Amino acid sequence: MRASQQSQTPSSRAEVGKSHPHESATLHVSGTANYTDDIPELNGTLHAALGLSAQAHAKVLNLNLEAVRQAAGVVAVFTAKDFPGSNQCGPIIKDDPILADGVVEYVGQPIFVVVAQTHDQARRAARLAKIDYEVLPAILDPRAAKEGASFVLPPMSLSRGDAAQAIAHASHVIKGQWQVGGQEQFYLEGQIAYAMPKEAQGMLVACSTQHPSEMQHIIAHALHIPSHSVQVECRRMGGGFGGKESQSGLWAATAALCAFLLKRPVKLRADRDDDMMVTGKRHEFHYDYEVAYDADGLILGAKFEMVSRAGFSADLSGPVATRAVCHVDNTYFLSDVDIRAMCGKTNTQSNTAFRGFGGPQGAILIEYVIDEIARLLGKDALDVRKTNFYGRNDEEGRNITHYGQKVADNVIHELVAELETSSCYRERREAITAFNASSPVLKRGLALTPHKFGIAFNVTHLNQAGALVHVYLDGSVLVNHGGTEMGQGLNTKVAQVVAHELGVSLSQVRVTATDTTKIANTSATAASTGADLNGKAAQDAARQIRARLSEFAVSIYGGDVAEVSFSDGHICCNNTRVAFEDLVNKAYFARVQLWSDGFYATPHLKWDSKTMTGSPFSYYAYGAAVSEVIVDTLTGEWKLLRADALYDAGNALNPALDIGQVEGAFIQGMGWLTTEELVWNANGKLTTHAPSTYKIPAISDCPDDFRVRLFKNTNVADSIHRSKAVGEPPLLLPFSVFFAIRDAIASVGDGRQNPPLTAPATGEAILRAVTAIQQTFSQ
Repeated sequence: MRASQQSQTPSSRAEVGKSHPHESATLHVSGTANYTDDIPELNGTLHAALGLSAQAHAKVLNLNLEAVRQAAGVVAVFTAKDFPGSNQCGPIIKDDPILADGVVEYVGQPIFVVVAQTHDQARRAARLAKIDYEVLPAILDPRAAKEGASFVLPPMSLSRGDAAQAIAHASHVIKGQWQVGGQEQFYLEGQIAYAMPKEAQGMLVACSTQHPSEMQHIIAHALHIPSHSVQVECRRMGGGFGGKESQSGLWAATAALCAFLLKRPVKLRADRDDDMMVTGKRHEFHYDYEVAYDADGLILGAKFEMVSRAGFSADLSGPVATRAVCHVDNTYFLSDVDIRAMCGKTNTQSNTAFRGFGGPQGAILIEYVIDEIARLLGKDALDVRKTNFYGRNDEEGRNITHYGQKVADNVIHELVAELETSSCYRERREAITAFNASSPVLKRGLALTPHKFGIAFNVTHLNQAGALVHVYLDGSVLVNHGGTEMGQGLNTKVAQVVAHELGVSLSQVRVTATDTTKIANTSATAASTGADLNGKAAQDAARQIRARLSEFAVSIYGGDVAEVSFSDGHICCNNTRVAFEDLVNKAYFARVQLWSDGFYATPHLKWDSKTMTGSPFSYYAYGAAVSEVIVDTLTGEWKLLRADALYDAGNALNPALDIGQVEGAFIQGMGWLTTEELVWNANGKLTTHAPSTYKIPAISDCPDDFRVRLFKNTNVADSIHRSKAVGEPPLLLPFSVFFAIRDAIASVGDGRQNPPLTAPATGEAILRAVTAIQQTFSQ
């Protein structure tokens, strides 16, 4: 059974609020959607491959590339010394070399690039290098990094009230350690860049990236040419999930270097193994916690310490840790709290953005703590969660976050109550208790978890966007904006916004490839801001055109500009109805401007990175999910039987797309917490670098009964048509799967012992937790 519904009412006026298919849906399913590797290759195109480090930390004593140069089809080999400009691709701190220079810091770090006639020749040649190393001590574990004070950035802290005093005077205190693993982005389209040299030292790079402007900057600096000489284009990605925000820079810059020096087109396409060996993943987090609570489960004080696996360089680890700190409260008011976060430097891949960007790692900690508290008190975890919720909007004092922002639109009480009823949570809880009492091997578990997710970049200046809208004489409309399409439907939503403003059908609007020569200085398509920022920018451009057309119509037909309406492909002015195309033609001959640029900057944001306080988010997106699982306590195998999700998308721009995003995020988040395990061996080599050893969820892992609905709500913030973001927040919904598994394991005993289950909850981890409960219960 699959039930997906929405409660929004589509606009009767135009295209916003309607469930339109993805603008490339037909192209996707017919195999005619062009990705970077589908671009017809220019005559003389060469292919590149990277030569990778075999050591986790070492000095390169001798780099012998003679065999590489002599290999069949090889045209050239380049190293760090060949960059005309900067050999750096770090997005914030310049501590991340494009090609290693003298020292390698993880197994898989690129040292050189080989260019050959074919992709296969380049890959084979890259394996022929003879490298002598002087092995240096390597740190492979985040806790070891903490003990050795090995950090990529200074530790950060945030406190409110007096957590230590609250803990000292509490009658109930829980203290412990926990950890949650990282996650490979596993986009279907791997990292790729196709660099094509142009006249006057210009460079065109078609690249699978979420951040074309960042790629432009990295390439310009690497080649020592101005940004205006670099054009980066991205029509679409086959998935990104954060893995193509900063980390596509290495591939783009390396391809551009080869093309620049050889003056020939060069394509650098990563095979899956190389992609996973080179690129960073979601940050693994290790936690220490000490929490005071009362007999009802109300949290009185909390001390949290988080250490992430940053990898060998800073990349985006600082902002990830910041968001984790800001989301450690999730939906709960913490009156007295002390939070410390560290970005551990390890000799592994430099971890980076991944859907949620630290938010899931912060929020799951408080959920784990509440799950522990509930079991110790013999209460249903849902009741303890409700006890700790932020106050309703009129409850002053209990609606201010630990970083100082007011939770102005708290609907979590109503949303959870609705889901509790619609999912029959209480009745199913009783049925599961009865089932477990009579089933010694198969155990069922149930959990309801909520979420609150802040929308905006924590770095305030990134919250801006631009767009161009062109109206042609046949009434068709072309849009270009700074966001990138990675399958999430951003272009569809932007097209809907423009169609709505101009009163034309969606079929008349087309969105073109993201291009740095059209919209300059763009922010990454990240932080769930794609539609909020670019939709507003496109709306601004379309409204300017609409205003000009309205004034022109009044000049012809009379009436008041404020009363001119645009709908159903027509313009109504002073009781005269004119086809949009006809008025556009008249306007052209009257020399009225039929194109416009638009800009948007999110208002009311402020953030002090030193004190870690302010109002960094435009608004919050809420949601909750109920998951029911069954666990085989003899093997550790499990199955998700049913999932109910209720998500707050505000006034959804496109309910169908939003529901699809919720479903996808749920399964992806479930994979992070259950099947997807990253393993490094004692030498620092990632051993799970292919689908044979790294297991993402398959269709068989989806529940047979999957019910997704959108919560009826209107955004209090002036977002695009009062909608809410839907990219990252739903990834927190499958917390319910992990805690349902934990609930099932606890039933092996009397339900009062807390299973020592770490994430991901693989079959082996589940079996270890089951054994621990059995041993505890038998004593």
